[in-house]
Amino acid sequence: MHPSQLQIKDFTYELPDERIARYPLTDRDLSKLLIYNEGNISEDVYRNISTHLPQNTLLVFNNTKVIEARILFQKSTGSTIEIFCLEPAAGVELTMAMISQRSVRWNCLVGGAGKWKQQFLEKQLDTPKGTVLLKAEKLKQEQGSFDIEFSWDHPDFTFAELLHFAGVLPLPPYLQRQTEAADYERYQTVYAMQEGSVAAPTAGLHFTPLLLQQLQESGIKKQFVTLHVGAGTFQPVKSETMQQHNMHREWIDISADAIQTLHDQLPHPVIAVGTTSLRTIESVYWMGVKALLTPSATLEDLEVQQWDAYDLPQQNIQATEALAALLQWMKQHSLQQLICHTQILIAPGYRLRIAAAIVTNFHQPNSTLLLLVAALIGDDWRKVYQHALDNGYRFLSYGDGSLLWKKTESC
Repeated sequence: MHPSQLQIKDFTYELPDERIARYPLTDRDLSKLLIYNEGNISEDVYRNISTHLPQNTLLVFNNTKVIEARILFQKSTGSTIEIFCLEPAAGVELTMAMISQRSVRWNCLVGGAGKWKQQFLEKQLDTPKGTVLLKAEKLKQEQGSFDIEFSWDHPDFTFAELLHFAGVLPLPPYLQRQTEAADYERYQTVYAMQEGSVAAPTAGLHFTPLLLQQLQESGIKKQFVTLHVGAGTFQPVKSETMQQHNMHREWIDISADAIQTLHDQLPHPVIAVGTTSLRTIESVYWMGVKALLTPSATLEDLEVQQWDAYDLPQQNIQATEALAALLQWMKQHSLQQLICHTQILIAPGYRLRIAAAIVTNFHQPNSTLLLLVAALIGDDWRKVYQHALDNGYRFLSYGDGSLLWKKTESC
């Protein structure tokens, strides 16, 4: 069956409200860890994860950093309009948008849009560099979101710096609470570096500097990639089949050195820490396939669309061959960094090309993240989730997690 014909009703389960972790544990690495391998389930905590990994393993982490994407503007009437920055407007690359000075355009959600009658919303910011006046102008609306132009009167501020002073860190809507001071640390991984996400790569929240050191001492290697998590990650599948679901598109940023590391690591285990890391490395495989099949392709041509992994010619191209082709394409185009979009959908019917396993939290029912888990371990996803429900695991972003090895038959 083509994944477009999958029915989302087959990927749901009952998640009691009290099982949603609304706050993190005091110690990041004492979260429970469920280990699944070929139908067998065992339990431990993240602090001991190295004992469950082969010595020659490469862990791939997403080093994206959550930005203060919610900006609240208060009108003279006392009412509040919230602007939620989703991604730069069409034609603007994310990294460039974050370092923009004076002005920048973003695609945003607007809470209270009906109350926005004037041309500009204004917000005065008192910062260590002085007072800054931030303005927001609504340019156009399409499909429920708005193109907003932000402008400010201080030439020394980048947009990223402005967000630190003007914005609020966005928490997932299912936490059903306001952002608190502790979230500014705990809703970031300890290795977060590249600003641009509106949600954390939550599998990485369990890792501490000490745990990363212990992994290194145990012979476990690590590699960082970047996928900037979009708000679409929380979007439930509302259509009956996946054919009608539009998979969200996100920015990936990966270096030639990282791709070379992946190439050289195979066939030894590569484990993705989080669904975003998995989406990144599997997208890189398909970009390599495109580069191999069409050496004259542009970067836009290489971007991975929703159904590419199922519709491209299936020639059993090995991962090392695809990665080598992508590296050669980058060399021909004098690129040391790939910065582009991916819309890859990993669902049952997908065969992992690079990853051997994933470290991941427990995800919402009816979500593309749950489809990804089912792609790895098949129908055993129900067995894993039922075990977690029966044994006191905490769910979603601040909850516990799992180490899931792909089933042999999906290799």
